[in-house]
Amino acid sequence: MGSIRFMHMPTPIGVLTLAADDDGLRRIDFPPPRTPPAGEDWTEGDSDVLREARRQLDEYFAGERRGFDLPLSPHGTDFQHEVWLTLARIPYGETWSYRDLAQRIGRPTATRAVGAANGRNPLPIVLPCHRVIGADGSLTGFGGGLPTKAFLLRLEGALPGDTGALFQA
Repeated sequence: MGSIRFMHMPTPIGVLTLAADDDGLRRIDFPPPRTPPAGEDWTEGDSDVLREARRQLDEYFAGERRGFDLPLSPHGTDFQHEVWLTLARIPYGETWSYRDLAQRIGRPTATRAVGAANGRNPLPIVLPCHRVIGADGSLTGFGGGLPTKAFLLRLEGALPGDTGALFQA
């Protein structure tokens, strides 16, 4: 296994942990900082991929970037990869339901499996799983928490309907 480098990045949603291997950006973890996954040797440091990811994420949070152009190295099953890469096709400022996502990968009856894969997305924001919502327009589970999901959707101008007092600034 190649070297995995990581850095912490302050953002409006808290300190993100970015991790990259020799092939590209591997993980983005929401706060609080987590320990490396079992069996992986992470070293705090810098790399070209991490610097570029940080630059692009800074631009995203400043409202200056709508998509990402980074080498990616997410680890998962073939099905998860299919779901994760399809997430990148959800346009900025729009949302899809889990049903929409399942249909886009050609598996319209796999809504639950798509939801599970979406929940295991190791590259949130870059592969925008926050843009996936319930069929009724509700905000559903998100690794960074529903307030973070609401923040990201507000940033993009895509927050559907009234989400109630929990999400008010």
